[in-house]
Amino acid sequence: MSDFEEMLRGLGQGDGPVGIPDDGDLDDHARYDRATFLFETKSYSRAAALLEPLVEAEPHNAEVALLLARSYYYAAALGRAEEVLRSMIERWPSDAYAHLMLARTLQRAGRAQEGAPHLKIAEAMGLDA
Repeated sequence: MSDFEEMLRGLGQGDGPVGIPDDGDLDDHARYDRATFLFETKSYSRAAALLEPLVEAEPHNAEVALLLARSYYYAAALGRAEEVLRSMIERWPSDAYAHLMLARTLQRAGRAQEGAPHLKIAEAMGLDA
């Protein structure tokens, strides 16, 4: 639980603390919102755990898949990040940022040569690497 969530739980409103639902009690929209908040507060592993079922339920949603890949990357779950990014590139080969993220993921995993073509693709699509 983040410091912010702990603070909210401790705020009294009349009868007791503010009610924050558990992760399992959230609908998809609230799950995404919480995952985004957790990502922004650098709780990458928790963000990924919330995003996994969303990506499974909606594999066509590039925004959610990319946030999951980024969460894995920053949580140092590089194999999982690579898996999501390769799936994204297969589905959306013109997603320059997915190519860039895959290149960076492979570089971080010590496989820079394998990532070089994806870096070149991202640069050719206009991203500064």
